[in-house]
Amino acid sequence: MLWLFSAVAFLAHQILALMEPGVIAGIMAGEVEGMKIEPELILLFAILFLVPLIMAFLSLTLKDSINRWANIIVGAVFAALFIGVIATVAKLSGETLMTFSTVVALSLIVWYAWKSKQKV
Repeated sequence: MLWLFSAVAFLAHQILALMEPGVIAGIMAGEVEGMKIEPELILLFAILFLVPLIMAFLSLTLKDSINRWANIIVGAVFAALFIGVIATVAKLSGETLMTFSTVVALSLIVWYAWKSKQKV
């Protein structure tokens, strides 16, 4: 459930970003936040959105020990990534709130996975 929450919060962040003045005009011009929109950038954002959805599925299908470590590793990497996003955002906004909520969800994923008992 927390993986799905993080995916929806990431999507909400992207939607809120589109509401800032000038963003859509920049996208139409092929640029966002000083970066040229290339296929690689689009692929990166697709991966950032798909990984939490894949992890939600894998959390239901993997063996407990593998699931535990997958959640710890992927959750920690994504939490660190989104902490970096928060650190680069200069102003407090809805985007920052959604990114912060994503970090909280990812931190909870890591916490619960770390605290879960491994079956031997």
